[in-house]
Amino acid sequence: MPQPLAIGVDPSTVPPFTFASIFTETALDPLLLTGVVIAAALYLWGVQRLRHGGVRWPLGRTLSFLVGGLGTLTFVTMSGIGAYDETLFSVHMVQHMVLVMVTPIFLALGAPVTLALRALPAAGRQRLNKVLHWKIARFYMHPLVGFAIFVGSPWLLYFTGWYEGSVRNVWLHQLMHVHFLASGCIFFWPLVGLDPIPGRVSYPFRALILTATLPFHAFLGLTIMQNNALMAGGYYGELDLSWVDAVADQRLGGGLLWASGEFVGLLMLGTALYQWMKASEREAAREDRRLDREEAARARAAAHAAPSSPGPGE
Repeated sequence: MPQPLAIGVDPSTVPPFTFASIFTETALDPLLLTGVVIAAALYLWGVQRLRHGGVRWPLGRTLSFLVGGLGTLTFVTMSGIGAYDETLFSVHMVQHMVLVMVTPIFLALGAPVTLALRALPAAGRQRLNKVLHWKIARFYMHPLVGFAIFVGSPWLLYFTGWYEGSVRNVWLHQLMHVHFLASGCIFFWPLVGLDPIPGRVSYPFRALILTATLPFHAFLGLTIMQNNALMAGGYYGELDLSWVDAVADQRLGGGLLWASGEFVGLLMLGTALYQWMKASEREAAREDRRLDREEAARARAAAHAAPSSPGPGE
């Protein structure tokens, strides 16, 4: 009888994966759940504090952070996706792509730094501003550094021993999740986020960087699909599930990486171009208002400088 693996999975007890398994199976993580609840509570506290001060925080940002950000994080780590991410490479890849390309974007669009700067007392705002201006923060939030981490770390993960180590060791597995989320935040936050953080660059440069990511994910996905050697082959060999073809599942995972990477990349490029267009419109509107004020000021000056009209009989 197969022996339980290092992660505690007994191959004889792993049921076949179906689409319904995503919703019927769970992988509750008390530590992660506590972190999600704390993050949601702090965000809602900030929104409520602004409301008491007469400031309305946009509902779209709240939904983006809580539902799109924390919601997707919770779903892919504690639903059936989390339950099978160490069993099926394709399920792991779905989790990977959500943590690195979906959750960070929604968190960024929730503008939590802006909310904190508005809601915190003066002392808290000063401390947060100091953190934002640390040299290490400016370094890691630079778009080129984020780009290098974003496109380079998946190659290191899948073509070194890190991936097999992550499915054998629960703590390394959790560290991998943290890395996925952090690398996505470092990359996307300066490019599509709304917060005043280091690394903000011009819209043309943002579009250029987002465009540059597209071939990297496509090439990585195709490389995985065409790789005849099984990644983490020792682990999957020990798992020896009769209801799955590990090589075919790996090819499916590579295809998911290719397709989802291209889709999300193009979507984010479209978002950046839309933000660029809206920023240009706002700048044009500000310039129009400035010109109108200058014209009105010149008209008032001319009216004051004009001589008085002579009255009747003068």
